[in-house]
Amino acid sequence: MTEKTKRLDKFLTEMTDLTRTQAKEAARKGRITVNGTVVRKTDGKISPETDTVTLDGREIRYTRFEYYMLNKPQGVVSATEDGRYPTAVELITGRQRKDLFPAGRLDLDTEGLLLITNDGDLAHRLLSPKKHVDKVYYLHFQGMLPSDAEQTFQDGIILEDGTKTRPADLTILSSDKNGGKARLTIREGKYHQVKRMLEACGCRVTYLKRLSMGSLSLDEQLKPGEYRPLTELEIKQLKGES
Repeated sequence: MTEKTKRLDKFLTEMTDLTRTQAKEAARKGRITVNGTVVRKTDGKISPETDTVTLDGREIRYTRFEYYMLNKPQGVVSATEDGRYPTAVELITGRQRKDLFPAGRLDLDTEGLLLITNDGDLAHRLLSPKKHVDKVYYLHFQGMLPSDAEQTFQDGIILEDGTKTRPADLTILSSDKNGGKARLTIREGKYHQVKRMLEACGCRVTYLKRLSMGSLSLDEQLKPGEYRPLTELEIKQLKGES
């Protein structure tokens, strides 16, 4: 689907660092052209996918949606801005749009797959509790899980506040009296859910990494802090078009 028309000032604020006031001032000074013609006002409509817009002689290319797979490192917050910690969006240095956001969140000390986009409809489909999208995690834990832990997770864990989780798939990869490693698939996104589920079983998560969300799996070539654009196939699969 294409976007037929858009106000010039909105286009400029989406695709550049200008505010609407700055865009208006730039136009007044003759710094903006549309299809080679200088425009002095920014309240007119353009066709963003066919018209050529320049600012100070540089063409402003239009991108409606952007999709990036980020391997979020520890110490980075899943946010667009934060006064204390670096944000996931700040790591996407090659982005064209200013309105990107993380589709969902990972805790400060959690690593792994994070989708960065400006496609609100797709983010809603992935995060809506009604959709029950699988989220797969790899984790290390301290403590000893009960012998029936895998079945208990499948039945639903009762958290400390009395909330019962949806059925989850726990696979214990290794375990002894000091702790172990596991793979966990959940289909909802309660606050600190994985950690709280393990705590309800008397264990503490010491390392957590998200491996996949829906059809999207973390690219093993991405080191913590690295990212890449999604492929066309990955986008179609997320949208249920393939």
